[in-house]
Amino acid sequence: MKKVMTIVGARPQFIKAAALNRVFRRDYDEVIQELIVHTGQHYDEGMSQVFFDEMEIDVPFAVLKAGSGNHGEQTGRMMMALEEVVLKEQPDAVIVYGDTNSTMAGALVAAKCNIPIVHIEAGLRSFLRTMPEEINRVVTDHVSTLLFSPTQQGIDNLQHEGMVQHDGAYSAVNPGVFLCGDVMYDNALYYGSREVVHPDVVALEGKRFVLSTIHRDHNTDDPAVLRSIVEALLHLTQQHDLEWVLPVHPRLRKNLELQPDLMNKMRNASHVHLIQPVGYIAMLQLERMSTLIVTDSGGVQKESYFAQRPCVILRSTTEWTEIVQQGRAILAGADPDKMTQAFETLLKAQFNDWPELYGDGKAAESIAAEINRLLHG
Repeated sequence: MKKVMTIVGARPQFIKAAALNRVFRRDYDEVIQELIVHTGQHYDEGMSQVFFDEMEIDVPFAVLKAGSGNHGEQTGRMMMALEEVVLKEQPDAVIVYGDTNSTMAGALVAAKCNIPIVHIEAGLRSFLRTMPEEINRVVTDHVSTLLFSPTQQGIDNLQHEGMVQHDGAYSAVNPGVFLCGDVMYDNALYYGSREVVHPDVVALEGKRFVLSTIHRDHNTDDPAVLRSIVEALLHLTQQHDLEWVLPVHPRLRKNLELQPDLMNKMRNASHVHLIQPVGYIAMLQLERMSTLIVTDSGGVQKESYFAQRPCVILRSTTEWTEIVQQGRAILAGADPDKMTQAFETLLKAQFNDWPELYGDGKAAESIAAEINRLLHG
């Protein structure tokens, strides 16, 4: 029996971890023990516990309660707490997902303890070093032992940085690089057909609406930027006779409350629905029911493609370049003119097919098999 430690801390990681956790339990229960460690980066119930419950993920072995804070402060607290758990449990491998502070903290601790690191969702690049997530993903890739990329573009990025696909004995200086498809697509297929009676979902049945998420610090923390996004979306949804559904992330709520006139404008608009963050299955349903998605979330960008809904991206770059190249998403940043152009272009567009970009829905199976090979030879 080999022991792997999975380190998660934020909503997208809980969702990604569910796919591999499911495969470990089903196919490797007698040879691999998975310990899930929750750093507490997302710590309120609406952003954390609900995902473990509805996706039937194993109860975390440890919850570290790192909480919020500046990037250095938060990452440092995570590393101190993670090192204690890692040294005590001595896992045979550490698994990290994506690009959050939890990801980099887990990777750095494992690297300094000479434990093999598995990075799922490796190779993605926005090429924007001002994004904390970009630093996290680059650092994590360069200390990892197994790197699993969901896309060919990710493989190309890793090769450009000196990491190539090969067979052999893997190590941090000789990593294994694999094109595996996307575990998020695995989950979209697995959970997408489930029914959920969520009041916000039921209330929107039969309505034409724009679904949006806004949580990146470069969009929420600058009052002028946040105002430009909100006022543009208020105008565009009203002009096109669309409802606007906005699950309010804690960071967004905090910054909206600093501009009470803007918050009141949203609350007083009859077509605006400010709702609490919803669970994964309800979010999948809202995405499929929507007319258009507007987001700065990397995960929701992909989910928009899985749901076959066009997407306005509130960023100037994206690591998911494929959906932009396919014309199913448009980069608009926080520029009201670009947002308007993208919004109107995608509303008019007719998409007859949605090419398969993210694998066959069995990414977690191929990842688990390669991890087992690393551990057992």
